[in-house]
Amino acid sequence: MPKNVGTLDRIARAVVGIALIVWALTGGPIWAWIGVVPLATALISFCPAYTLLGVRTCPRKE
Repeated sequence: MPKNVGTLDRIARAVVGIALIVWALTGGPIWAWIGVVPLATALISFCPAYTLLGVRTCPRKE
């Protein structure tokens, strides 16, 4: 699985994912658990949607 998520993108995904999970844990709506998805994609540096759309935010290795 090639990496397609760059550093800034990973940081943003991790922050949003953690914020949503914390919100869910502190009494937020059930849909806030969707924060698991951006957190997981940040941890593995791979986004399946980016593959389908042909997007890549990390530098290519030459």
